[in-house]
Amino acid sequence: MAVQISPSILSADFARLADEAKAVEGADWLHVDVMDNHFVPNLTLGVPVVESLSRATDTPLDCHLMIEDPDRWAPQYVEAGASSVTFHVEAAAAPVRLAREIRAKGARASMALKPGTPIEPYEDLLPELDMLLIMTVEPGFGGQAFLDIMLPKIRRTRELISKHGLELWLQVDGGVAESTIERCAEAGADVFVAGSAVYGKEDPAAAVAALRAKAEGATASAGWACGH
Repeated sequence: MAVQISPSILSADFARLADEAKAVEGADWLHVDVMDNHFVPNLTLGVPVVESLSRATDTPLDCHLMIEDPDRWAPQYVEAGASSVTFHVEAAAAPVRLAREIRAKGARASMALKPGTPIEPYEDLLPELDMLLIMTVEPGFGGQAFLDIMLPKIRRTRELISKHGLELWLQVDGGVAESTIERCAEAGADVFVAGSAVYGKEDPAAAVAALRAKAEGATASAGWACGH
């Protein structure tokens, strides 16, 4: 499976979002962190900004909803222009129904797990998804240190994906940088969200390329990737 890089605009200059999106046009996705100050203790942006951003860039938007009641709100982000919408299983009342609704509206359906949420209870849900997000920090703020203790969870998730023969992307978000991305790729991740590791650099496009090269190198020698 191809490595994909999704720079997070949480670390970008919010006053210059259109320019910041253009600065990473070599990326596969633009990761948009939506926070409501209820599910997580931070407030960022919502549907109107996603609508504007979708008009300002050709890079597809990967919206990560760290919000309460995603069953109500997630479909609106598809309508606003998101190509992928991630909801948290901890917040969703009916995750299968929600994933199907997101797909029916034309976007990729993704489900996120906080660090303390195990993957095993959700094994039967995996075929309903296009991507699974393993949080490698507690959601809510950018710039946090990567949690190494999530690596076994990434490995177990990759094993479940392989067990069921699914074409399911495995995304990691939180503390992903040049110093950590290889470990994530080796463990089984193939989609990488990076905030400060991209927008904290002088040349964000070069940072994306450097992250991609490291992840591709680690994936090429990873046991899980053999045969893909």
